[in-house]
Amino acid sequence: MKAVKAIKQNIEQQNFIKMKQLYEQAVSLLEKLISIRSFSGEERVAADAVEKFLNERSVSTIRKFNNIWCYNKYFDQEKPVIMLNSHLDTVKPNSQYVNDPFEPLIKEGKLYGLGSNDAGGPLVSLISTFLYFYERKDLPFNLCLATTAEEENSGQKGIRCILDDLMPISFAIVGEPTNMQLAIAEKGSMVLDCISTGRSGHAAREEGDNAIYKAIKDIAWFSTFDFPIESNMPNPVKMTVTQINAGLQHNIVPGECHFTVDIRFDHSYTAREILNTIKNHTFCDTTLRPNVLTPSSIDILHPLVKAGIAIGRQTYISPTSSDQGWLEMPSVKMGPGDSARSHTADEYIYLSEISDGITIYIDLLESIFPYLSNNPKSALQLDEPQHN
Repeated sequence: MKAVKAIKQNIEQQNFIKMKQLYEQAVSLLEKLISIRSFSGEERVAADAVEKFLNERSVSTIRKFNNIWCYNKYFDQEKPVIMLNSHLDTVKPNSQYVNDPFEPLIKEGKLYGLGSNDAGGPLVSLISTFLYFYERKDLPFNLCLATTAEEENSGQKGIRCILDDLMPISFAIVGEPTNMQLAIAEKGSMVLDCISTGRSGHAAREEGDNAIYKAIKDIAWFSTFDFPIESNMPNPVKMTVTQINAGLQHNIVPGECHFTVDIRFDHSYTAREILNTIKNHTFCDTTLRPNVLTPSSIDILHPLVKAGIAIGRQTYISPTSSDQGWLEMPSVKMGPGDSARSHTADEYIYLSEISDGITIYIDLLESIFPYLSNNPKSALQLDEPQHN
C-alpha cells in the first residue's frame, strides 16, 4: 500500500509541476503578445511569436497569411478532430486608456494590456491545453490548434481562409472570454453604413436642408425600436449606432450625414427581415457590409456540452459574435476572462483566470473521453450546427 501511495503522490507531484510550467509559459507568452501591436490585418509579428513558441517546443506548424495551426503528435485519421481556436488580433485602444496598452503590467493579481482579456487569455490557455495533450498516445480524439487572424474585423484572411485547408473538424472550442462558461449559442452580426441626405446651404441664412437633423430622427429610431418577439423572451435584435460623421466647416449646412449601425441578432429574424424592417421605418440610404455573421448554436445533447455540464459549467446564449459564426461544425464558445472587459480602457485579465482556464479546458477534454472511447465517430452523429 505504501508503494502505491508513493507512486500516486509522485504522479500528482509531476502533474503539479507540469501544470505550473504550462501556466507560467502561458503568462509569459501573453505578456509578449500584449507588447506586440496586432490590430486586425497587422498580426504578422504576433503570428511569428506564436509560431516560434510552438516550434521551440517541437511542434510542427502550418501557416497561411497570419494564421497558424498544428495537430497533436500522434494524429490518428480514424479518430475525430477537435479544433481549439482563438484569435491573435485586437481592436485599437480607445482614448480613455491610462496605462500604456502595449506595456504588460501585473498588479494586484491582474495582467493589464490590450488584448489581455479579448482574446489573449483564452488564446494562451488553449495553447497550453494543446501542449498538455500534445504527446499523449491514448487520446480518443485528435486536436487541431488554430490561432487565427482578423477576427475583430471579420476579415477575409482570418479563419475563413483556412477552413478548407484543415483536416476535417468534428467539433470546436472557440476561445473567447466567457468566465469559462459554455456559450452554446451566439448572436449573428452585421454592419450597416447609412447616409442621410439633405441640401447644403449657408448657416447664416434660412437655406439648405440639414442632413444632421434628418439623421437624428433615424438614429432615434435605431435606439428605441424593439423587434416583436414572444413574451418573456430576450430582445432578438440589438441595433447600436457606433459612428457618425458630417459637415465640412462651421458655416455650411451639411448636405450629408454618414453613420454606422452595429446589429446583433438571433435566430428569430433573418438578416433580410431585419433589413426590410429598417428600410420601412427610416429615410436614410443603407448599405450592408459584406461578411454577415449568422447566429450559431449547438445541440444541448452534444458530447461536448454534456461533458461541460458534468464538470459544473453553465450554459448560456452569448450576445456577442465571434469566429464561431464562420464554422460549419458544432462548436461552443468558452474561455477565461469576462466579455464585459473586452474593448474597454485598461483591459485586464486575472492571472487566476488563466490558471483556472487551463485546468478547466483540460478537465473538459478529459471528460469527453467516455463519450468517444468505444466508438468515437458515431458519438458525434447526433448533432449538426444550426445556422440561419
